[in-house]
Amino acid sequence: MNLSIKKYAEAGGVGVETIRFYQRKGLLNSPEKGDGIRHYDAADVRRLRFVRMAQRAGFTLEEIRELLSLDSGQDRQRARELALARIAKLDKQIVEMERARDYLQKLARQCTAKASGPCPILASFDG
Repeated sequence: MNLSIKKYAEAGGVGVETIRFYQRKGLLNSPEKGDGIRHYDAADVRRLRFVRMAQRAGFTLEEIRELLSLDSGQDRQRARELALARIAKLDKQIVEMERARDYLQKLARQCTAKASGPCPILASFDG
């Protein structure tokens, strides 16, 4: 596999600027230019897909950098610790989002029930 940056980005489901961003952050390699063009291989595509999947799981770029540095055979405990910490953060966000949803549902009901006067939704945000 010998991909240009455009084909590399397509293989990872991202744009070229995302590749460059990840390279600046040290998450992806930036190979030397051979014949004036950087070439990427299957290992680069696997690493890019790893970064994307870790982001979808909610890991920060710093956490992803650490995950990339772990040895899959030796650092299981640390990877598990990172995952459990991420789960705890997600659980907290879920509770916060459920509260926000419940509050907005209440305001939406009030908005339809009250045909006159200020909109309860807008009034609640007006502080």
